[in-house]
Amino acid sequence: MKKVSLALVVLTIVSLVLTGCAQTASTQTIKVGVVAELTGDIPAVGASCKNAAEMAVKEVNDAGGLEVGGKKYQVELFIEDNAGKADQSASSAQKLITQQNVVAIIGPNASRYAIPASEIAESSKVVLISPWSTNPKTTLDAKTNAAKKYVFRAAFIDDFQGRVVAKFALDNLKAKKAAVLYDVASDYNKGIAEFFKKTFEENGGTIVAFETYTTGDKDFSAQLTKIKEAAPDVVFLPNYYSEVPLQIQQAKRLGINVPFLGSDSWGSAELIKLCGADCEGYYFSTHYAADNATPVAKKFIDGYTAKYGNTPDDVAALTYDSFGLLWTALKNAGKVDRQAVRDALAKVPNYEGVTGNMQFQEGSGDPIKSAVILQVKGDKFVWFANANP
Repeated sequence: MKKVSLALVVLTIVSLVLTGCAQTASTQTIKVGVVAELTGDIPAVGASCKNAAEMAVKEVNDAGGLEVGGKKYQVELFIEDNAGKADQSASSAQKLITQQNVVAIIGPNASRYAIPASEIAESSKVVLISPWSTNPKTTLDAKTNAAKKYVFRAAFIDDFQGRVVAKFALDNLKAKKAAVLYDVASDYNKGIAEFFKKTFEENGGTIVAFETYTTGDKDFSAQLTKIKEAAPDVVFLPNYYSEVPLQIQQAKRLGINVPFLGSDSWGSAELIKLCGADCEGYYFSTHYAADNATPVAKKFIDGYTAKYGNTPDDVAALTYDSFGLLWTALKNAGKVDRQAVRDALAKVPNYEGVTGNMQFQEGSGDPIKSAVILQVKGDKFVWFANANP
């Protein structure tokens, strides 16, 4: 009996030690969530986000962890697929906050998915950084229009991007008349189309056609016929890479042969695969140019290319920058605490990222940063010009 009792004592002690070790280990872990469009309408966006997220976390963990308040923490990553749905974006954010107890969320990317997720993060008082969302509504309260306190982004916003493309059409392409075709059901597409129209008209141009469609449409012949009859000098398509090739191909079949312009939603390599020579020579605004990289960007590009076998697109670069902003906030906070991370992130005045320098002003989650204009050439996106705020 004495031997059995002794064995039980030893087992109890071992169990307590192991439990203590497990508790210690858990306190040395930072949980971070990602909501990405892994399936649904824009899976290439989700894939780029996931790749960059895993790369950012692996770099930190391989280096021994992230130092916060004098302690080293390993980062545990939880990735949720929103399936390209607004309601699933919200429920994914809720799951990460309540079940996984993450300290912050990166994503979603598309504005129509980032906005509902941001509402959950704001009401839960958990930091959410959207890498790619450019619609102003993402960081603004829907009722008061005041800035949300817990929602940030790594991208510029649509009013700036709309101005950039409109000015490019006017100044570089010498366009006097422009047509626009956009998805009226998407916050991103609608917002940037309206900003483009406003700037183009304010600077002496004329919008001769302002046509709409709804998410999922495949036949654009009615709208494109009206655009052809209006005889524009350029056509602006602030739509996603999965839709633009079909729109341009249908336009060309109708005999529309003027230049087409796009926004950062063109920036996936899938655009070139789907569009081919039909998109040759066209321009779009975006967040960075891989062929005109700073030393910070080049290091990221080289690492990403070695790991995944392809050049990172703007979503990957912005996701990596979002994690960089979070690492900076955690270090400055000095503790793994949701409120402390939010307060530290709100006080990051300047951050040098892959996509350029970001300046944050007190009370706003929107960075002030530059854009670039890229041109489609062969199987590549080539830098054409910089556009400063």
